[in-house]
Amino acid sequence: MTFKQFLLTTATTCVLFASSVQAQAEIKLRFGYETPRSDTQHITAQKWNDILKERTQGALSLRLFPDSTLGNAAAMISSVRSGIIDIEMSGSPNFSGLVPEMNVIDIPFIFKDEAHAYKILDGEVGDLLLKKLEDQGLKGLAFWDVGFRSITNSKHSIHTPEDVKGLKIRTNANPMYIEAFKQLGANPVPMSFSELYTALETRTVDAQEHPIGVVWSAKLYEVQKYLSMSKHAYTPLIVVMNKKKFDELSPEIQAILISSAKEMGQYQRQLNKENEVMIIAGLKKAGVEVIEDLDRSKFEAIIAQKGRDYFKERYGDELIKLIDTQE
Repeated sequence: MTFKQFLLTTATTCVLFASSVQAQAEIKLRFGYETPRSDTQHITAQKWNDILKERTQGALSLRLFPDSTLGNAAAMISSVRSGIIDIEMSGSPNFSGLVPEMNVIDIPFIFKDEAHAYKILDGEVGDLLLKKLEDQGLKGLAFWDVGFRSITNSKHSIHTPEDVKGLKIRTNANPMYIEAFKQLGANPVPMSFSELYTALETRTVDAQEHPIGVVWSAKLYEVQKYLSMSKHAYTPLIVVMNKKKFDELSPEIQAILISSAKEMGQYQRQLNKENEVMIIAGLKKAGVEVIEDLDRSKFEAIIAQKGRDYFKERYGDELIKLIDTQE
């Protein structure tokens, strides 16, 4: 090969490489979620986008759609499966209709604390559950964080399970939560998150249960008077992608997506932990009565075993045993 031929070949290779990068730079993934821009979910999504652009040298970026812009959780999950949306994140209860075993996460009081929940979700059980999503056209990328759920209401302070009786409480459509609040004597009303603020404001429902970060970012404290830190169940976010779209990406891009998604899960968990004290102080300043000293064991005594039995009867106890042995 002459020097002139070498230069021509090199130039051609550079043009092809540049064209390939340019083509990849056009990959913009639509990423939808329900929470507002003030929530750590959106803040973390922004950081994830920055990291993806940096690590792929601009080959891949995200278009962010917070505030239920692309629909509620059920609608977005369906849209990801069909390929209309590329990526979505929502709480694990929203996936139990597709992967019933996902309900193991929602068993009341199955996790002792945050460290226990993270250990399980970042380990064998988490991997098994994410893998099951693939049969539904979804690639599970990582678990992010919603947090331990507590009860707010507009009627009265809740100190004991008896105080829950008769309350109309919004729950997710997840049967585990519906059954738990029936056991407590409440009237559970399944409802999408996008409808919740108005339902509380109009007193269609009296109460709801979410981690306090969501209570704060969605401004539910404006229409709720009491917060009881029951921490009766833990909810992770699941970040999922259309599996066909994921499979079409290069192995390098796939690896960056997964590793950075997991990294962002750790980041968001820390954000939520750091924000908790500030949020409680803010809720009190806004006029919410925060009950932090309730006896959680009384709630656990009523609903924990029922939840375990509900799951065992349908799916066996293998996953429960794995969780219990990794405290």
